[in-house]
Amino acid sequence: MRVSEFWELADAVFGSAYSRTYARELSLTALDSLTPQAALGAGVAPRVVWHAWCDEAQVPLADRAGRDPARIVPPRR
Repeated sequence: MRVSEFWELADAVFGSAYSRTYARELSLTALDSLTPQAALGAGVAPRVVWHAWCDEAQVPLADRAGRDPARIVPPRR
């Protein structure tokens, strides 16, 4: 997953008006309390950040690809 794909998914799942704020504010327990934005800045793979963010926000697996049924979210590593 590229960073641009990460942000596209964030906008699709959390809403384009809210996703950037949420990414700056939400601490991710699985990533030593880094925010999604800070984790990306620290070099954590976007796929890892995405799954940690969705886990923390309790996004169901079926909803993690946003509204596009053709989009495939890379699985956890």
